[in-house]
Amino acid sequence: MLTNQDRYWDDAVVGEECVSPPYDVTEARVMAYADLTGDHTPVHTDEEYAKTTPFGTRVAHGLFGLSIADGLKSKSDMRFMPGMSLGWEWSFVGPIKLGDTVRVKFHVASKRESRSRPGWGILVLPSELINQRDEVVQKGEHRVMVPRRPA
Repeated sequence: MLTNQDRYWDDAVVGEECVSPPYDVTEARVMAYADLTGDHTPVHTDEEYAKTTPFGTRVAHGLFGLSIADGLKSKSDMRFMPGMSLGWEWSFVGPIKLGDTVRVKFHVASKRESRSRPGWGILVLPSELINQRDEVVQKGEHRVMVPRRPA
């Protein structure tokens, strides 16, 4: 659903930053992700096994973190009109443990008009997924194509 807060490419300001609302990483959410993807690797789903790993406890799937980061951006105050993702460059820096609360911090690094699609522009949004201790657990960059404001 679009709101009056959704921004066009033209509204993006290079350097503008935003921090999303928080998201609680619960056992139920991690298990639902395991069921959705079919990835039931024991470090995510079996506490007894996970205790034997360097993490010492269960951790969320890496792609769970990226998925949450993308979703949190869409719930933030700096939300853009629906467009097209052009790709992610993403790194898993540290574990996301069950019980963590994460949020995504991102900013507009650059913007340019699309050369192939008139009426669209491209934004580069460096992003960090941070936990409740302000530790970066994942980070990267999202390139997205966003519609320009209609004339």
